[in-house]
Amino acid sequence: MRTQDLFAAPAPDPITNVDAQRLQNLRAQLHRYAHQYYVLDAPTVPDAEYDRLFRELQAIEVAHPDWVTPDSPTQRVGGKPLAQFATVRHAVPMLSIRTETDTESSGAQAFDTRVRKELELTQADAPVEYVAELKFDGLAMSLRYEQGVLVQAATRGDGEFGEDVTQNIRTIGQIPLKIGASVRRPERPSPSPGEETGFEVPSVLEVRGEVYMRRDDFEALNEKQREKGEKTFVNPRNAAAGAVRQLDPGIAAQRPLSFFAYGLGEVTPAEQGGPAFGTHFALLQALKLWGFPVADQVECAQGAPELIAYHQHIAALRDQLPYDIDGVVYKVNSLALQRQLGFVTREPRWAVAHKYPAPGTTHHGPGHRCTGRAHRQAHPGGAVGAGVCRWHYGVQRYAAQPV
Repeated sequence: MRTQDLFAAPAPDPITNVDAQRLQNLRAQLHRYAHQYYVLDAPTVPDAEYDRLFRELQAIEVAHPDWVTPDSPTQRVGGKPLAQFATVRHAVPMLSIRTETDTESSGAQAFDTRVRKELELTQADAPVEYVAELKFDGLAMSLRYEQGVLVQAATRGDGEFGEDVTQNIRTIGQIPLKIGASVRRPERPSPSPGEETGFEVPSVLEVRGEVYMRRDDFEALNEKQREKGEKTFVNPRNAAAGAVRQLDPGIAAQRPLSFFAYGLGEVTPAEQGGPAFGTHFALLQALKLWGFPVADQVECAQGAPELIAYHQHIAALRDQLPYDIDGVVYKVNSLALQRQLGFVTREPRWAVAHKYPAPGTTHHGPGHRCTGRAHRQAHPGGAVGAGVCRWHYGVQRYAAQPV
């Protein structure tokens, strides 16, 4: 007669194993569909199918509450209202960048002149390569990922200390709760010798960017406020900031927020397995391929002439953008040159915010004044220079070293 081993491990429950596998598959599917919908603006399944899969995932997690993890799509909206926000110390300070007070195109020339002087370049030397970006009129945010999972979101605050607004930021569909293991660069006919073919997601990754509200979402929100007889918001930036600082994440979830990524904070060092970026542009493309929204208008520009062309080009497009900007930002592309240039007080020498005149304050000499919209229609400026690159990886012009 066969005796039963009372101390043997119980046989695995085949239904539980099936549920666990299905749970993982559902989470992966829903993350992929959310990315396609919110970031790529190219949904591949109807809303009804997404909702059906979401409800199936919810049912599994209700049956197995110990399986719920912070990166599950069901956890975007949740948590009780907070009494107050916790204070977060930024591992890498969220420093502000210098604002160019000359709002005309000559401000771009002034920045390039300063950079070339700091680098001791002569007229015979090649142009400095920059990355030109939009300056969003929103709320700066730092997203911290550990092992690919969003664990914290913090406001800029005073640059050293910010507020933990993780519960509210999780409600923004464009922000991934979990990012994949690695990304690969687009295929190139003849990659440079020794050029990296991909970047692993580091164990620690802090993504810096801007939370904002689109103009159409802002108008729709104010319309709802009017219908309820409640106070309307002054502008999209104030509405976005108010939503982020809501103590109740349920209320924050009702505010239509969006996000753009534009940089990094703390990252696992390259010698410990982190990414070895040589340029700022390569960094931005990695962020995009990891699933973060990056503005389409990011460009590489060679020297002052192309910075000026970019400034004029974006000025002409400003009113057509679906969100507010108040200027553009220029950054030296080579990370090695950024390190060489360093900082002055608490501002990087390698970056500047070049603002546009506020609407209604553009002057054309004594006694003449026109609105920002009329000015941009009358003076559309030029297109971005022919030397601009959109997929510019591994720039070695200045022998940039990996970081």
